[in-house]
Amino acid sequence: MSTASQAQNSKVYDYAITVGLIAYGVVYLLVAWIALQLAWGKSSEEASQQGALQELADKPLGGVLLWIVALGMLALVIWKALELVYGNLETEKKVSAAGRLGMYLVLGISAGKVAMGSGSSGKSGQQSMTAKLMENGAGRVLVVLIGLVIVGVGVRQLYKAYTKKFTEDLAGGVSRTTIRLGRVGYAAKGVAFFIVGALFAWAAIDYDPSKAGGLDTAMRTIKDQPFGAVLLTIMALGLACFGVYCFSWSRNAKH
Repeated sequence: MSTASQAQNSKVYDYAITVGLIAYGVVYLLVAWIALQLAWGKSSEEASQQGALQELADKPLGGVLLWIVALGMLALVIWKALELVYGNLETEKKVSAAGRLGMYLVLGISAGKVAMGSGSSGKSGQQSMTAKLMENGAGRVLVVLIGLVIVGVGVRQLYKAYTKKFTEDLAGGVSRTTIRLGRVGYAAKGVAFFIVGALFAWAAIDYDPSKAGGLDTAMRTIKDQPFGAVLLTIMALGLACFGVYCFSWSRNAKH
């Protein structure tokens, strides 16, 4: 048996993935909490994963919790890397695994930076990068393409919610409640990604980098709409459902 196979069949590997998915769920619960505060008042934190990490940093033992999140994300990165190398996956699943690996890696690096006190505002950084790209025509085209890719991710999340395709990630039987949480959670993520991607594309078309941003910008765009507070509350509850779903996923992850 290869070293990789031994690692994948070890209890430590199982526990690491469990901790990682729980940490992932906690981050989404914090994003949902910040979004609720934004909907019905004011929030000093970004309604995004970066904002959630900053919120976590302000809690008792925040530094320890952030390192747990960082190490949990590292475990998920290793999980997806081993799947890509040894999993004999179909092309569609390889793309999905690579995308998840990237998301876990970015979140883990962000958690480590915040734990060391060097976390920076994600929104300002994204707008600055977008402004530089939009200085020439090729850069604007690239920003539009980035936006369309993000929109595609959002559509993919909505498809997973509609078809319950996310259940392929689960081992064994799961409750109807878990499936409902997953469907609502993936739908909320899909809408969020769709708005983020649309904002990126529109920023390039409208020559306005300030319109580009991540999840926080999408949340604030929702709030600025008619009945925005209600819509943002629904979005927050959907993201909270995904956070709770991650807890169940951690107990039933297929690997």
